Amino acid sequence: MYTASQPNQGVFAIRYPRGKGELKDWQRPFKILPVGKGRKLKDGKDIVVVSIGPIGNIAREAIEKAKLSGVDAAHYDMIYLKPIDEELLHEIGKNYKRVVTVENGTTQGGLGTAVMEFMSENNYSPEVVRIGIPDEFIPHGTIPELYKLCGMDVDSIAEVLQK
Repeated sequence: MYTASQPNQGVFAIRYPRGKGELKDWQRPFKILPVGKGRKLKDGKDIVVVSIGPIGNIAREAIEKAKLSGVDAAHYDMIYLKPIDEELLHEIGKNYKRVVTVENGTTQGGLGTAVMEFMSENNYSPEVVRIGIPDEFIPHGTIPELYKLCGMDVDSIAEVLQK
């Protein structure tokens, strides 16, 4: 939000997920983030998790849980969906055969789709598994209930990483 509020940054659309969005590292000094640039949060050799938004905290917990089973997962936070960080995606495409995208939006037309399109257009061929809200009616419930129902909770994500 700080970056979007600065002069000459262009037009921004900021998506706020339902709930309070518990960010673990929110007490940092404000700084302008380079538009269209993500960040590598963790190195890993077996699989890579690509997340966007606060659900990255759940992904981080799932990565730690999967580590107990011997899965060494890298983690990237894309920060921006459009423009997406192509430099990071090239790094991912060159170094990983398995990619799991995690988003708290719909899987169709979201981060997972953007990653799959990028990989295809640049002749990378990793297996990509998308975790997010499926393209179907989702009943009402609490956020933890809905995350569990959609396979977006810690246990479900860790299970995907372990397969």
